[in-house]
Amino acid sequence: MPDQPDYRAFYDSFDVNTLSESLHGDLATAVNACVECCDRHVGENRVALNWESASGDSGSCTFEELQDRSAKVANLLVAHGVQRGDRVAGLLPRIPELLALILGVWRAGAVYQPLFTAFGPKAIEHRLAQSKAVVIVTDLANRPKLNDIEEPPVIMCLGGHAGDVDFSAELEAQPDRFPPVMCKGDDAFLMMFTSGTTGLPKGVQIPLRGLMAFDVYMRFALDVQPEDVFWNIADPGWAYGLYYAVAGPLLIGHQTILYDGPFTVESTAALIQKLGVTNFAAAPTAYRMIIAEGAGVAKPLADNLRVASSAGEPLNPEVMRWFAEHVGSDLLDQYGQTECGMVLANHHGLRHKVRAGSAGFPMPGFRLEVVDEQGGLVSQGAQGILAVHRADSPLFFFDGYLEAEDQGWLGEYYLTGDTVERNEDGTISFVGRSDDVITSAGYRIGPFDVESCLLEHDAVAESAVVGRPDEERGEIVKAFVILNPGHVADEALAEDLKQHVRSRLGKHAFPREIAFPESLPKTPSGKIQRFILRGE
Repeated sequence: MPDQPDYRAFYDSFDVNTLSESLHGDLATAVNACVECCDRHVGENRVALNWESASGDSGSCTFEELQDRSAKVANLLVAHGVQRGDRVAGLLPRIPELLALILGVWRAGAVYQPLFTAFGPKAIEHRLAQSKAVVIVTDLANRPKLNDIEEPPVIMCLGGHAGDVDFSAELEAQPDRFPPVMCKGDDAFLMMFTSGTTGLPKGVQIPLRGLMAFDVYMRFALDVQPEDVFWNIADPGWAYGLYYAVAGPLLIGHQTILYDGPFTVESTAALIQKLGVTNFAAAPTAYRMIIAEGAGVAKPLADNLRVASSAGEPLNPEVMRWFAEHVGSDLLDQYGQTECGMVLANHHGLRHKVRAGSAGFPMPGFRLEVVDEQGGLVSQGAQGILAVHRADSPLFFFDGYLEAEDQGWLGEYYLTGDTVERNEDGTISFVGRSDDVITSAGYRIGPFDVESCLLEHDAVAESAVVGRPDEERGEIVKAFVILNPGHVADEALAEDLKQHVRSRLGKHAFPREIAFPESLPKTPSGKIQRFILRGE
C-alpha cells in the first residue's frame, strides 16, 4: 500500500526504546502481562474475545469482563498456594475459560504453561515434570489423561471431579479484584516446550520483554488494524497460537477469536462470513485444504478478507497465486520458532516487494544472517543455517533451554537449525530442516519423542522416525520399526502401533505410515542415519 512505511527505511531506523515506551509498565522495574494485555485497555467497553463452538454456541466478552474473571482466577490460584514465578499449566480447549486462566496466571505474577489438548498422557507427564508446574487446570474431557501421572500437581477441573479442586464452583466464590503482581522484563511469563531430535522436548521460558516482539509482529507483519476483525486459527496449546492469537492481539488492544472445534473448510468459511473476518492467519495446510475444495469456497473469503498470513512451514508459491486469483487478497509467508517468535516475514504492514517462495525479510529488531557450521557468513545464493545475531537483535528474547547443556549458541549467534539461502534481493528462502524435526500441518514433532513412544510397545525392538513429504500436510510422520522376535509385521500390527502413539503422545504426532525393514542404517557409532530413510 502506498501509505505504508518503506520496509528498508523502517528497518534501518527502528528504535526499540520507542517501542518499550508504548508499554504501560516498565520492563526495568515493574511490568505485568495481564496489565499489558487486558487492564490498560479497560474503559471503552471494547470486545476482547469472540467465541464460537462447533455445536453452535457463541459469545463474546469485553476487556472489562476479562479483567474481573482474571482477578477471580488469580485469587483462586493464590488461595491454593501459587506464588510469583510458579508454573501453572492449562489443558483446556479453546473456550473463554482458557483466556481467563491465562490472564489470571499472569495477574498473579505466575508463569502460564500451555498443554495441547491432543497430547496423550506421556507427552503431558514429561512437560509437567520438567516445568515443575504446581497447578494444572483441565476439564472433564481431558481429565482422564492425568489419571496415571505420578505425583501430579494440584489438579483443578472445570465442572468438578472427585478429588480435584472444583475450578468452576470455587472460582465463583472469589473476589473480582486482585492487584497485579509486578515483575521485571527478564522474568518469565510463559513456559513453552519445543521439539528436538536428540532428546525429549526442551523447556523454553519466555520473558516479559518478549511482548515487544509480539507487538511488532502484530502491527507490521500481520498488519492488524483497529478496524480489522482478526482471526488466527492456531491452537493456543502451541507457540504461534499462544503468542499471536492470545497475547499478541490483546496486547495491542484488539479482539481475538477462539473457535472450539476441529478445522474444516466449511466451518472456517462460515465463521469468516458470520464474523466478517478481514485479517486471517493459518498454517499452509489450512490453505491447501481450502484450495482442494475448489473455487466455490473462495466467495466468503473474497467478500471479507483484506489480508491473510501463513506460518508453520513453507508456503508454496502456487498457493499464493491461487489465493490472489480467487480471493483477491495477499497471502504472505512468515517464519518463526517457539524459541524466538517470528523473526522473518513478508510484511503486510511494510512496503516491499514480495518474492514468491521466500519467507521474506528480517523482522524489525532482528539481525539475521546465513552462516556455515563454523559461524562464517556464506555467500549470496549459497545454503547455510539461519542465525540470529543476538547482540544486534534488540527484540531477541530467547535466554536458553531449561536445564540444557546445548543452547544453540555459536559465538554471537543463535542457530535456528534451519537451512536457508539469502537471495539477491535480500529475502531469505527456507530450504529445509538441518536437524530432523518434522513439521506436519504446522506442528513441530520431534522424532525422538515418537520413537520413544513406539519403543514402549512390546513388539518394538528399534524405531526410527522421519518426515515424508505430503501435499496436504507438508510432511507426515513415517516410522521404520524393527520388531522383537515372535511378532509379525502386518497391517494389524501397524494399526496397533499407530493407535499406541496416538493415545500416548497425541493425534498430531502418530505415524501415518509404518514400514518394517530388516535393519536401520546407522553410522559406526550407532547413530541412525535418518537422511537415508527420508529417501525411502
